[in-house]
Amino acid sequence: MALLNFKRKTDATTTTVNPQVESFLQDYSIEVMPRTAEKVENFRTLLPKGTRVYVAHIEGTPIEDMVATAARLNEDGFKVMPHFPARIIKDKATLADWIARYQGEADVKQALLLAGGVTEPHGEFDSSMQMLETGLFGEAGFERLHVAGHPEGNRDIDPDGGMKNVDEALAWKQRFSETSDAKMALATQFAFEADPIIDWANSIKAAGIDLPVHIGIAGPAKLQTLIKFAIACGVGPSLKVLQKRAMDVTKLLLPYEPTDVINTLAAHKANNPDFNIESVHFFPLGGIKTNANWAISNGGASAVPADQA
Repeated sequence: MALLNFKRKTDATTTTVNPQVESFLQDYSIEVMPRTAEKVENFRTLLPKGTRVYVAHIEGTPIEDMVATAARLNEDGFKVMPHFPARIIKDKATLADWIARYQGEADVKQALLLAGGVTEPHGEFDSSMQMLETGLFGEAGFERLHVAGHPEGNRDIDPDGGMKNVDEALAWKQRFSETSDAKMALATQFAFEADPIIDWANSIKAAGIDLPVHIGIAGPAKLQTLIKFAIACGVGPSLKVLQKRAMDVTKLLLPYEPTDVINTLAAHKANNPDFNIESVHFFPLGGIKTNANWAISNGGASAVPADQA
């Protein structure tokens, strides 16, 4: 039986919202960096209250800028989840200092732990697992810890393009989650094709990984921008979706929107309630405002009106 759609009015247009997508977009999260956050005058007019906002830590960003961004978002009523990239953290003392700063100045209770985008570690940490083994996050009472997932593999971890090391790391993270008081989940790299995501999610569940998945999705952006970021971030087979689109001159200049991948995942979730993708995590590669407005237009919760923020 076909699902009924309903209309949602935005500032400029009235759009048709798919109830499956609306449900799938509830409690979505989004990622910012200090330099992009500086360009946003008021996050409360863009994001629903209580949205989880990841603060991405790019190599070279001073920790002071990271903490200041986290403090601003916390003050605005958002759940702040800063990145802790293992390979740019020099040692345990530095990690302890970062944790203390985030908690003391921004009341941070959540963190995303990942290896980070550099090839050579700056110090003693090479992976998120080594940071977890320090016990510092448990001692600090973090309520939620997310770790990385890779639906299309990761050549930094498996240079041969396979999944062996990635899968072993997932099994380790699963075992750790069973001993941790923190809620844990997998936050994934973005991908552009739904079927491989579904196959991967089902495969890790079959392998005994019951950590919920927060699936990475690239927000609306120019096609050239997405291809650049996809190559830089090591996105795998689903990159061909963008490359195929780029070959169509009628679509080359049109902005990419994640409508197809979101619709397919939402329908699968509606038909398979046990599906282990718990929520959507947006990478706003075309801008935070553009991404936030797309989410609202497609069923995500609305932000506070500008005159009430």
